Amino acid sequence: MFVRLITDSFRRQARRKLLTTAALALGTAIATATLTVALDVGDRLAREFRSLGANLVVTPEADTLPLEIGGVDYRPVDSGVFLSESDLGKLKTIFWRNNIIGFAPFLDVPVTALVGSSRADSGRLRTTLIGTWYRHDVAVPGGGTFATGISATNPGWKLNGRWFSDNSAEAVAGANLARRAGIHTGDSVTVQTEGASSQLVVTGIISTGGQEDDAILAPLTVAQALAHKPGDYRRLLVSALTKPEDAFSQRNPKSMSPEEFDRWYCSPYISSISRQIQEQFPGVNVRAIRQVAEGEGQILSRVQSLMWLVTFAALLAAALAVAATAGTTVLERTGEVALMKALGARQRLVGAFFLGEQWFMAIVGGLLGYTAGLGLAHALGQRIFGIAPGARLILLPVVLALAAAVATIGSLLPLRKVMKLDPAPVLRGE
Repeated sequence: MFVRLITDSFRRQARRKLLTTAALALGTAIATATLTVALDVGDRLAREFRSLGANLVVTPEADTLPLEIGGVDYRPVDSGVFLSESDLGKLKTIFWRNNIIGFAPFLDVPVTALVGSSRADSGRLRTTLIGTWYRHDVAVPGGGTFATGISATNPGWKLNGRWFSDNSAEAVAGANLARRAGIHTGDSVTVQTEGASSQLVVTGIISTGGQEDDAILAPLTVAQALAHKPGDYRRLLVSALTKPEDAFSQRNPKSMSPEEFDRWYCSPYISSISRQIQEQFPGVNVRAIRQVAEGEGQILSRVQSLMWLVTFAALLAAALAVAATAGTTVLERTGEVALMKALGARQRLVGAFFLGEQWFMAIVGGLLGYTAGLGLAHALGQRIFGIAPGARLILLPVVLALAAAVATIGSLLPLRKVMKLDPAPVLRGE
């Protein structure tokens, strides 16, 4: 009998039911699209931000302060504390190892650069040679290798020419240095320190907007040979995918309870990843590059907030549409409700009759909206990131639950009128 009543209601009010279903489908489609993109946007934007540069810098804790004048480090080449590149594979053994997408060691060596094929026709200037990796395979403890270097940490650097090959006698000149010294791609540059020299072929001119513009970038092995520090480096840049910081991430871990510490440690905050790196490399100082980290966090938070706002607005509009059609339905069927109550129908049965209609439309509208929302999310992903987000089946029950909640909320006011309806005046035609 209950099923017959609902079926008859759909038959007699098909247009209104289709309108309600369409409103629910539209609301859930937008919710599906925004939720799919919101779940995917964090990783997408974080990877896009990584093209701007690394967000962590690792240095020896007991290192001496740099003495830089005009972009040139005048510390003695053998002063300070150095780190061993043989331990770098440990970075891929931390808890959030899959979030470490790249790292590059650096060794700055003050040198005298001789531009030209001989001293007679060469320019002579003081500068810094920055030794690093462009793309280097690092052995990971437990087996396997990981290809990393500035190709992973700084893919956005502008280069005219090509990068040097690791373990070669090649180099890249900074744009400012090349302009001052008249260096061009293909030129030969001899770099000298006390007791060591190396002749390098310039393969490109680089512009980064930083200290690299006034320096020479060369393979790390070249810098190590000039500094007489084989296998060592002084500074490490790490590029890691992180979660935007919040109030919890900024708390002191020492003040946390064991449960809070586990939650913090197992979240990819930049502070927790820094802690894990320090555990693998005792005696180092790991600090975030705040301009990069804070900028990423603000943009990610705002984008995700916008997504949630759009989702809420779409579901609110659907709830208002449901309320309008449900209110009209109650007015038209007041006589039926009065008759049901006069025949002994309980309040619960009357409420279940109206909610049953709404939930059935919610299921149909939710399924249609989920399907349409996946297509919309695909289009948004292609438009914004060039890569469509994957379908997330876990969202299907969430979307159906949202559709049911919207249908229920939209029906609350009309349902309240139904529950308070006195059948006697209605049946008397009053």
